[in-house]
Amino acid sequence: MSILGFIKGELLEIIEWTDDSRDTLSFRYPDDDKEIKNGAQLIVRESQQVQFVAAGQYADLFNPGKHTLKTENIPILSTILGWKYGFNSPFKCDVYFLNTRLFTGNKWGTSNPVMMRDADFGIVRLRAFGTYDFRIVDSAKFLKEVAGTDQNFRLDEFADTMRSRIVSVFTDALATAKVPALDVASRYGELGDALLPIINPAMTSKYGIEITGFVLENVSVPPEVEKAIDARSSMGAVGNLNDYVKFQMGTSMANGSDGGAAGGAAQMAIGFGMAQEMMRSMQNQAPQAATGAVPPPLPGAAGALEVLTPEQAAATLGVSVEDVEAAIASGDLKARKIGNATRIAKAALEEFLRG
Repeated sequence: MSILGFIKGELLEIIEWTDDSRDTLSFRYPDDDKEIKNGAQLIVRESQQVQFVAAGQYADLFNPGKHTLKTENIPILSTILGWKYGFNSPFKCDVYFLNTRLFTGNKWGTSNPVMMRDADFGIVRLRAFGTYDFRIVDSAKFLKEVAGTDQNFRLDEFADTMRSRIVSVFTDALATAKVPALDVASRYGELGDALLPIINPAMTSKYGIEITGFVLENVSVPPEVEKAIDARSSMGAVGNLNDYVKFQMGTSMANGSDGGAAGGAAQMAIGFGMAQEMMRSMQNQAPQAATGAVPPPLPGAAGALEVLTPEQAAATLGVSVEDVEAAIASGDLKARKIGNATRIAKAALEEFLRG
């Protein structure tokens, strides 16, 4: 081989890179210790940028197109290498190709719960995950902060490197947006769009990338907070608590009709509770002969005393007559005996129910 042929073999005349992997973010051109010929052709394809690095410093950046590398076309590199007078000679330089296309569907998530202040729960721990789309917008920043001097920096390496950083930025953005934890689940779509203007300035200034789409797929809270949310939902579903309690009482009475002592006492207590509501809507009873029914109050006797027989009290409370008579015998329920008849004042029954 002639000396001229040997020299030409040691010089790079055409520099280009075709990405076959579709997952490479940055690629350092393998120069095999060759020098770049002055006047060499640099071919930058669409969705690519080329960053020159000389003597550890970031030099010229080239966008898509065909570029001839001459000292007058590489001003920053010429300054770094000291070509003040247009010295045309081969030169050594690291050439990084960066893929600027949009990378979609990248997953992110919190490995541990993140702490945040919430209007409903105070301090709450949240787990979240989703996807994001990004592209490289500042090649020098990306190489410096993310890819480094890696020969072939791929998407899987990027995901591992950036996961914790994106979670940190997401946490700060969520705290800034002040969205309540209870509202996050119903606002996934709009929340992702709302967080973009907060996330992007930090991602671009720190790492040289732009998040073009940020999707929040799920946000979860600790089990104890989930129980509190379920309890609050249940209360909302119940609606009128009085009606719900009466329904539960009726169900308990129907299921507890086995006649046991404990069941009888529970039924009596439930009946007393129901009577409080029922007696408010009681109307004056018509006289019932031979049954001991209480006659209606005399005309003009405003505020006349209302009394009940033990049978009526039992029917009102939904318990047996024996239970009512036992309460009278113990002195818990005050009543009057006139001849062979026992009468219970409505006021005395209400007082008994109030305890």
